[in-house]
Amino acid sequence: MGNWDFDENITSPARLSILAALAPGESLSFTDLKRRTGLADGNLHVQTRKLEAAGYVEIQKSMKGRRSFTQFHLTELGLERLRLHVRKLQSILKSADGVIRPVLAGEREDDSQVWS
Repeated sequence: MGNWDFDENITSPARLSILAALAPGESLSFTDLKRRTGLADGNLHVQTRKLEAAGYVEIQKSMKGRRSFTQFHLTELGLERLRLHVRKLQSILKSADGVIRPVLAGEREDDSQVWS
């Protein structure tokens, strides 16, 4: 698996966290998904709409009394694409013999401090 072009619908940390939260297969309410991802209301709304447009998430709205209730569910396509994303990451790690090798300060082209 040498093609490391990642799906832009998944590479966003916010969208990846949404897919990961939904990956076990249970539907989650807006409140539960917000709690699991740590996203603000507006960001969660925007990112779930993008995932819905890509076909990765289903959004179901209903009424509970006078309040709107929103449920999110990962689609088969969403699960398939998330698995592909993980396989690509695993392939990258395997191609590096499973070892991440940091570049030592003396081996960098410049000697600027990377981390403070």
